[in-house]
Amino acid sequence: MLIGFEEYRKQARLLAAEAGMAYADVAIHHFPDEESLVRLPTDLADEVVLCRSLDHPNTKLIELVLAAAEARELGARRLTLVAPYLCYMRQDRAFHSGEAVSQKVIGRLLAEYFDAVITVDPHLHRVHHLAEAVPARRAVALTAMAPIAAFLQRHVRHALLVGPDRESEQWVAAVAERAGMDYVVGEKVRLGDREVEIHLNGDFADREVVLIDDVASTGRTLEVAANIALAGGAGSVSVMVTHALFVEDAVARLEKAGVSHIWSTDSIPHESNAVPLAPLLASALAETEENDHAPVEDPDQSSSR
Repeated sequence: MLIGFEEYRKQARLLAAEAGMAYADVAIHHFPDEESLVRLPTDLADEVVLCRSLDHPNTKLIELVLAAAEARELGARRLTLVAPYLCYMRQDRAFHSGEAVSQKVIGRLLAEYFDAVITVDPHLHRVHHLAEAVPARRAVALTAMAPIAAFLQRHVRHALLVGPDRESEQWVAAVAERAGMDYVVGEKVRLGDREVEIHLNGDFADREVVLIDDVASTGRTLEVAANIALAGGAGSVSVMVTHALFVEDAVARLEKAGVSHIWSTDSIPHESNAVPLAPLLASALAETEENDHAPVEDPDQSSSR
């Protein structure tokens, strides 16, 4: 059985259908003081999948833990979390004295309640494998680069793919290889949460440019990269990201900068969603079920999908 949450119901239903699972909703009531009452269906299967993307995570995490705890009380013996966007992965060490290392804290929390955790393109830096951050029995990090490459092959034939910074190189290189396209990668200097400086060299003249990244939050990095490409004579600039956070006026600023198309996977519900993840996630669920008694999956294998 796959259980979903209201804000991600459409995607969870698609996943349940793709995986051949029964679907049910978690019912949530919010009290005036913002506490949550979580209610699950009482006729649970032995194996339960909870599907929730963890953008805007603070309330979602509490409700997810409550749902997982109640699923155990109702007899579920194996719990899997499908979180296409996994929160709190960026802070993997303390940069200043006294800072909580959120990746370790949240990773251990999820591992305490779930036997398996499946996510897509987690934002990992110094940690190379998801199992190091989320010590669950099975921690599976998928990549959306294959479906993204297939989408771009259908919509842009001879694009120049651009990664705005070195962190994005792993994604843009993977898409370029699969799609048979050229790519360049820039260098970024972050000046604050909303200010960046990018050094980007490439022959953009009359090229159809697609900016590739895993996460778009304020969109400032993509905005600066788009300005550079258009100033260099690009015929058009589009954006493709895995996780479309797009906070505040990010989309409006990208459009004002001259970005023609903004595309994303449906890991986070957004008007830019163009690449469904249900087939990718369903395949991972099937493999996880088949390997229920195997050791934690080789992270290199999971990242190659």
